[in-house]
Amino acid sequence: MKFAFTIFKYFPYGGVQRDMLRIANDCAKLGHTVTIYTGEWRGDKPQGNVQHIILPSKGLLNHQRYQCLLDAMHAALKLEPVDFVVGFNRMEGLDAYYAADPCFIARAYEEKSWFYRLSARFRFFKRCENAVFAKQSNCEILLLTSRDKMEFQHWYQTPDSRLHLLPPNIPVDKFKNKDRTSARSYLLKQFDLPEQANVILTVGSAYIRKGVDRVITALAALPTAVRDNTWLVAVGEYESSNTFNKDAKKLGIAGRCIQAGGRADVADLMLGANLLAHPARSELAGLVIIEAMTAGLPVLLTDVCGYASHVKNAGAGVVLDSPFNQSQCNQALYAMLMADSLTWAQGAIDYTQNILRNSSPSSEADLIIGFALTKQNSKNNEAD
Repeated sequence: MKFAFTIFKYFPYGGVQRDMLRIANDCAKLGHTVTIYTGEWRGDKPQGNVQHIILPSKGLLNHQRYQCLLDAMHAALKLEPVDFVVGFNRMEGLDAYYAADPCFIARAYEEKSWFYRLSARFRFFKRCENAVFAKQSNCEILLLTSRDKMEFQHWYQTPDSRLHLLPPNIPVDKFKNKDRTSARSYLLKQFDLPEQANVILTVGSAYIRKGVDRVITALAALPTAVRDNTWLVAVGEYESSNTFNKDAKKLGIAGRCIQAGGRADVADLMLGANLLAHPARSELAGLVIIEAMTAGLPVLLTDVCGYASHVKNAGAGVVLDSPFNQSQCNQALYAMLMADSLTWAQGAIDYTQNILRNSSPSSEADLIIGFALTKQNSKNNEAD
């Protein structure tokens, strides 16, 4: 079968983008072909039965660029018809949608002013979301957490039959044949750190939303003896307006905060670090959380993260309750650095291994292929 995957941008270090390419590769391994339509591609090109096509996305404003790209995608699909269209951003014309973004209309009403809801941007993204979640839509929806299901149904009354809750994907291949001792040596060498260094890792490309500023504040608040042996390695290409260096300098720890940019060696860094800090302000699920658990890396995170329940259930770290309190974050960071992390690490590994035993490693691709076969059979029955 021929599949089209649509995504506005592909960045190799973005969680949704990595999921998209992994699912595309899983479909290809199962004997199907996938064409990825996108407006921008960074990183290595896909191989084999997965190809990518870059389409124009012109316009002064963000929603205008999106509209241009959507028009180009629809035109491309008319020229090269496929059996099933899977979206990784919300748009009209999808057969299935991978719901990795929070409910747009909920945030527009709960976090924005009435004036924002008069804008063309609001109308555009509301229309895109409605095309996916409305009761009358036929789009199948792949959800990452049960919390998302409740929110989308509150706003759209989407039928249960179209909402499919996915188990978290356990990325065992990322850590296969990797040695923790070697990874530790690699990490220290990469950033010229001493052998006994405490290394806090953050992974994500939204400086404020992922709470990296909170981590910098917590690092600065450590007792002097601990702080002087602790470094933050921040992976991700932040927005141009980020204040990473300014914040670290203001708190007197510029030499202890390393902005590492986007990297392809996150698995090695996870195996070599002391903990992952992810005190996000907003995080629909958090693939990086599951990656850290798979690596046996303790996690410090906020309860707004969709995958926080997995950390709590596994005993794999510390979950900070809402509303966020910086003092509690500071104390938790210190306690985690001082504690024996073996219990957290083993709990995380046992938990992720149990998920592996009870779910398919290609669960998303299996669902998508099943949807496509159902659609094909329905068409054949109508033709008869």
